[in-house]
Amino acid sequence: MVEVRREIRPAWPYRLPRGGGMDGVVRRRGRVLERLLHVEGRPAVVRAAQPAADRVVLGARAERHDLAEEAVGRMVRALGVEEHLGGFYDRFRDDPLIGRSVRRRPYLRPSCRPEPFEALAWAVCEQLIEYERAAAIERRIVVRLGRRAPGWDGATTLRDLPDAATLAGVAPAVLQSFDLAAGRALALVRVAKEVAAGRVDLHAADHEQGWRRLRRIPGIGSWTIAVLALHGQGRHDVLPAGDLAYLKLVGRLTGDGDPRRRATEEEVLAFFAPYEGWAGLAGLHALGWRAGGGAAATRFAAAA
Repeated sequence: MVEVRREIRPAWPYRLPRGGGMDGVVRRRGRVLERLLHVEGRPAVVRAAQPAADRVVLGARAERHDLAEEAVGRMVRALGVEEHLGGFYDRFRDDPLIGRSVRRRPYLRPSCRPEPFEALAWAVCEQLIEYERAAAIERRIVVRLGRRAPGWDGATTLRDLPDAATLAGVAPAVLQSFDLAAGRALALVRVAKEVAAGRVDLHAADHEQGWRRLRRIPGIGSWTIAVLALHGQGRHDVLPAGDLAYLKLVGRLTGDGDPRRRATEEEVLAFFAPYEGWAGLAGLHALGWRAGGGAAATRFAAAA
């Protein structure tokens, strides 16, 4: 195995995520995150650590040097280590809604996946159900259909999500046996087929073209596309406005004191319109401080 190591001095305040996520893919051992990725179908094990506030170290092991380099690059992008959020900070540090959070947590970033298809697949699984239940479904998919390889120490086994081609060939009934609803199981297979066949390129510079094609699939709506954009394609300007956490938040803030009011998706988008270009990141700050933080903010954030 070839090993690649890269040390990065973040250009903006940064904190490595504390947890590994509920789908069981990322593992945390002490202060080190470890993740199995696949590059060109070949396994690569990546580790990330932050030994000091101004230093993040990543390493990868793979069969070839280029595979290890690509794996490190994907994790750098997913973790947001090289992102500079100064423009957002300067614009909103005194904002009456999120300014306090922006000043106190300049390191806050949306969680992101190293492969956009992961965000899309999990968005389908998480439609209209509690996150804990969705995460249990995701773990079953990883265990039953995912890929595996030895971890960094060679003694443990790491797991990766199944790729689009694998999910494209799965019978929806199999996914239903994991507790995924029938409509969502069919939608997941259909989006996987679009990606596997190359009809939807999630890495293309023109994200909107792929989004339009995905929206033609029954069961794929604006929330699913927004989650893909924010957590799979790094679009900080996109907000999953239909998420219950945001419907509750905006309902409370605009509901004349009625704590039970739920806003509409259109009202959420209008509420966050002043944060144009940064609505997704602004939403995280709003959830963390105005909605009391907790599971809603942690679900979307890379570091809470």
